[in-house]
Amino acid sequence: MQLKQIIRAAQQVYKRPLAKQLLIVFILAATIFAFINFFRLHPDYVRQLRQVKPWWIIAVILLNIPMVVLLVFIYDACLRLCGKRIPWRENFLLTAYSSLINFFGPLQSGPGVRAAYLKTRHQVRLRDYTLASLSYYGLFAFFSALFLLVGTRPWWQTVLALLLVTGLSIYVIRTLLKRDKKGQSQFQLRGNVLAILILLAFLQVLLLAITYFVELKAVNSHIGWGQAVSYSGAANFALFVSLTPDAIGFRESFLYFSQHLHHVSTANILSANIIDRGAYVLFLLLLFLVVLAIHAKSRLRLTDLRPAAPKSD
Repeated sequence: MQLKQIIRAAQQVYKRPLAKQLLIVFILAATIFAFINFFRLHPDYVRQLRQVKPWWIIAVILLNIPMVVLLVFIYDACLRLCGKRIPWRENFLLTAYSSLINFFGPLQSGPGVRAAYLKTRHQVRLRDYTLASLSYYGLFAFFSALFLLVGTRPWWQTVLALLLVTGLSIYVIRTLLKRDKKGQSQFQLRGNVLAILILLAFLQVLLLAITYFVELKAVNSHIGWGQAVSYSGAANFALFVSLTPDAIGFRESFLYFSQHLHHVSTANILSANIIDRGAYVLFLLLLFLVVLAIHAKSRLRLTDLRPAAPKSD
């Protein structure tokens, strides 16, 4: 009983915006300290990181381009599950802007901005979009678990993990559908759209594995593709607990505690993540210039958005 009270008290504290901000600052500070302390104790790795060829960085930056394209198609499929479509140009602008907000904005607010925009501009119910997003996240988790375990664990453990992920995803979606008492939902798991979303989620996880493989190869030429596949599966799960920009701190923790699966050393994890963060920031800056050039904010009229009234859903 005492444990339940502690958990409830922690939940109440966490709901406060100030508490979330302090937690984010603490995680970022702890991560930065861990990076600095590790490389201070191991100066050889700093010299190794300085010797990384620039073209590795360029390759990682370029790999973010097809990722944005995939996200545009993924968000389109999610909208189609809600019975809605928006023009491709608008979809790209919204994807680009929400990606920037998600990294540089407070509390990983990109999905919230996207949901608010779709509700205000296209009357997409928040609950419908949440269900569509959960369907996508369930597929993302499924393929991430597959990549994490395939080739490193016995087949029955891989199958069991995939069944658990699938079961949990179905349970969450069915629970939310049952709670929708108004019967106004336009969300529907349309077979053709779901098949497209499955393919897109797999391609996204595969592209992430390729990106991580390039980053790992940049710091250690002996890293194999199998290691990168398992490494990417572990890194992807940081998405579900991400509070900091690009899951800083969380991803490194997931990768550290899953070393017995992918066998990538701590030094390689930290070095590869420095490359990943640096390349992603450079890509976002380039994306910002593109968004600025086509006046995305004014085209989407994001300044006109107002918080949706709770009673509308």
